[in-house]
Amino acid sequence: DKRVRETYAKASNATNKNSLYDPYVKAIRWAADRIGEEGVVAFVTNNSFIDGMSFDGMRKHLAEDFDTIYILDLGGNARKGLAVSDANVFDIRVGVSINLFVKTKGSTDTRLCYYRTDDLWDKKRKFNFLQERTHVGKIEWQTIQPDRRYTWITEGLHAEFETFLPMGTKEAKAGKGEAGDVIFHTFSNGVKTNRDAWAYNFNRNALSENMSQMVKTYNAEVDRWKRRENQEANVDDFVISDNYKISWSGDLKRELIKGKIGYFTEDKIRQSLYRPFTKSNLYFDRLLNNSVYLFPSIFPTAETENRVICVAGIGDRKGFGCLTTNMIPSIDLAFEKTQCFPFYTYAEDGSKRHENITDWALAQFRMQYQDDSISKWDIFHYIYGLLHHPQYRERYQANLKRDLPHIPFALDFWAFAKAGARLADMHVGYEQMPAYPLTMVETPEKPLNWRVEKMRLSKDKRSVRYNEFLTLAGIPAQAFAYRLGNRSALEWVLDQYRVKVDKRSGIVNDPNREDDPQYIVQLIGKVIAVSLETAEIVESLPEQYTRHELH
Repeated sequence: DKRVRETYAKASNATNKNSLYDPYVKAIRWAADRIGEEGVVAFVTNNSFIDGMSFDGMRKHLAEDFDTIYILDLGGNARKGLAVSDANVFDIRVGVSINLFVKTKGSTDTRLCYYRTDDLWDKKRKFNFLQERTHVGKIEWQTIQPDRRYTWITEGLHAEFETFLPMGTKEAKAGKGEAGDVIFHTFSNGVKTNRDAWAYNFNRNALSENMSQMVKTYNAEVDRWKRRENQEANVDDFVISDNYKISWSGDLKRELIKGKIGYFTEDKIRQSLYRPFTKSNLYFDRLLNNSVYLFPSIFPTAETENRVICVAGIGDRKGFGCLTTNMIPSIDLAFEKTQCFPFYTYAEDGSKRHENITDWALAQFRMQYQDDSISKWDIFHYIYGLLHHPQYRERYQANLKRDLPHIPFALDFWAFAKAGARLADMHVGYEQMPAYPLTMVETPEKPLNWRVEKMRLSKDKRSVRYNEFLTLAGIPAQAFAYRLGNRSALEWVLDQYRVKVDKRSGIVNDPNREDDPQYIVQLIGKVIAVSLETAEIVESLPEQYTRHELH
């Protein structure tokens, strides 16, 4: 652990470095130290270190520690999608590689040799290949030249992406280096609770009851811990393990050990965008959320005025996407590790409002377009419009998995700014949109009923079975063109607006509203309307989204 921390972890730019402490990584670190000045380290391992974001420091040190590296990548990572079902050489879900790390005394140059088997090969074909080749001399190795960030697999990456304006960087966020050379001063992950079933609920009263009960249980356990007779007691064995009373996590147990008391107050219940076009109540609290990140300074109060652009985080596997909201978003909004760029930041008491777009970025845009009328809100909307551009997303899909978005200068600034403004207004104010006129087909002899249990989309996607009483027909095919992550906006709503019962705690999350029984019916029509106009705006964006020459 100490050697991994001193080398691979220290050299990594990743935020989450937990994967560096996997046993196979430790085995490589230990073996590299053990061979001394020369030798060979050979392992068959998980292949995540080849291109994983958190392994950049490991790749750096491997290139420094060895003079010849052979990586035979056998693929098979089920999480990345498999072209054939029997693609892994073992019965596991992670990918596999055969790795030979050669260290020669006195050598100063490093040669990195890589070969990847065909994604269409199944297990049998891969074994046949290994039997045919038998050793490194019979493989047509590709020589790899790592980039400055220790990326080995650079296929699909476009160098000009680095020349565009970065939306944000960790260095600027931390106030290090050229902190001003970014568009946004700061950004934040969405809120991570580690106990969504408890901390989120459509029903405010149910949320209040659940969380007040949990706070009482937690405080009682803090008191019991303080009065324990066995000072060497293990907290995991000590605390009550009743899933109907409390949801433990490692961070909450650490707070218990510190003796930190929880305080339930109704004003901690806030509106949150839990999933696309799915508002929920959130118990927003530093103690009972795993991490609130910077949101106490983005939405410090329920009345705070702000908008944030939420984008897919680095390493997202669902496909790049973005969504603007005016409330606290979840970290799993529609993408993995959602990163949020606010227009304003505040002091945590709601005072001292500051615009989050830098003066440097404003100057860059005004100078580029020779237009002093451009405002920071125009830049915010320009970015939102450009991030929807299909060609931008397609060309830079590999870059967007490895970095936060970088923003080019389009030929027509105002076309993107106006499109982005309309998209933002629609996506934030979707509840005010006129609903698309669906055909309501009522089931004969069934009583009038607006209550939802679980909606179902028909196979042809032209209708939704709302409940036994009602079917909503006439859904246009184009309604599914607007996608966020791996689902369309409409499919997110159909999935989220159902009665859920958490298996562990028994907590019921019911989206039906007694004060507005037709809310969900209307919401479906409104999200279809939003989807259709979004698709229309995206289709009308200028074809060219970047200048070939930057002045």
